[in-house]
Amino acid sequence: MEHLKDSGSLVVRQCKEWGEILTDFETKNKYVICDENGQEIYHAAEEGGSFLLRWFLKANRPFKMVVFGESDQVMLRVKRPFKFYFHSAEVFDANDELLGSLRKRFSIIRKKYSVFDGSGEEIYQLFGPLFRPWTFIIRNDGEEYGKITKKWSGLLKEQFTDADNFGVEFPSDWDVKLKALFLGAVFLIDFVHFENKGDEEN
Repeated sequence: MEHLKDSGSLVVRQCKEWGEILTDFETKNKYVICDENGQEIYHAAEEGGSFLLRWFLKANRPFKMVVFGESDQVMLRVKRPFKFYFHSAEVFDANDELLGSLRKRFSIIRKKYSVFDGSGEEIYQLFGPLFRPWTFIIRNDGEEYGKITKKWSGLLKEQFTDADNFGVEFPSDWDVKLKALFLGAVFLIDFVHFENKGDEEN
């Protein structure tokens, strides 16, 4: 993940196909990942899963998201098991080393996630402020370190599809593995909170 070494922000754009736009049938998710200058550095694609899972479970379906670099080299894997509540995901590097995991916490009003390192120790939290439903703040012990924000995609895109654009901000001097962990968090957040258009999940 060399491109993440000096990066302080990323843009993750979901790609939608016309077949899904016109039929409302849920296809496998695809994304383009750009640096702060808008330069494409990675792309991601959902792998595996069946027609029936996408049809019946929709955004609740389990998934494996693979992030590719140049020459389609695998850079990152994000695996999400099936859960109706307390959604979670694990993030692995190209060698299948566990970088960390995320787990949704119980909250009646706000959106909260615990972020764990590869050994299972909680290192950060993602916190969704009540009046900022498109923002997830990266914090620890009350101190803010960055955020993941859903960006408005344009009127027509928002109206006819559930394609989303996300901005990810974190300290540029963070370890590459930690940055990769929060990149992986984007895919879980998209599925849980924004995948079904018009649906702001609990």
